[in-house]
Amino acid sequence: MRRFAIVLLLVIVAAAGPAGQSKEQDRLDECGIVMEEVLNVPDNIPQELLDKAECVIVIPSMVKGAIGVGYSRGRGAMVCRSGKAFDGPWGAPAMYALDGGSFGFQLGGQATDLILLVMNPRGATALLGSKVKLGANASVAAGPKGRDATASTDATMRAEILSYSRSRGLFAGISLEGTSVRPDDDASRKVYGRKLKARQIIQGTGVEVSDSGRRLVNLLTKVSPRNTSE
Repeated sequence: MRRFAIVLLLVIVAAAGPAGQSKEQDRLDECGIVMEEVLNVPDNIPQELLDKAECVIVIPSMVKGAIGVGYSRGRGAMVCRSGKAFDGPWGAPAMYALDGGSFGFQLGGQATDLILLVMNPRGATALLGSKVKLGANASVAAGPKGRDATASTDATMRAEILSYSRSRGLFAGISLEGTSVRPDDDASRKVYGRKLKARQIIQGTGVEVSDSGRRLVNLLTKVSPRNTSE
């Protein structure tokens, strides 16, 4: 009877561990799916902008917290080009969280996928450290869409982060000023099985891309293998 109880306890513990990890790994895999679907939209992210991005943040299914209030939150991942100058191959993704206020009709009251392009090293470095409030700690603008769209508007040229949303099948740039983005180190720990800071994952060495992150990293490697920013 005692042996049975020990075996049962081990089974329960073993089942509890993977369940916690599976949730985060599924979310990371979903990031790859969302990015893939967005890049298959006819008028999607301009290739010129994607090629100049230092990092990409994908937040699948961000949801509103309350009707009429519009408080929103989402969880996803950030993947950057490797190297201190962000000019190498795409590296391992770190998990990130996004919290913000009301975006009104833009989110349509439904779950919305968000994609953020980090356009310069200053913006990327800020995001690696701690919580960043968009519009205050880092400039943000709604990104233009269309593979051949011009990226020469003043807002686009100055912005450290360009933001896009997809809701109800519609894809467009979105204003995210006032939204906070931060590393989700607890989620990263569940993905990699050890305690790691976002900076260690993205700019460190010896951190391999997890199985759940391969879809996102492989996709970005295929569609934008080289950083063309000056």
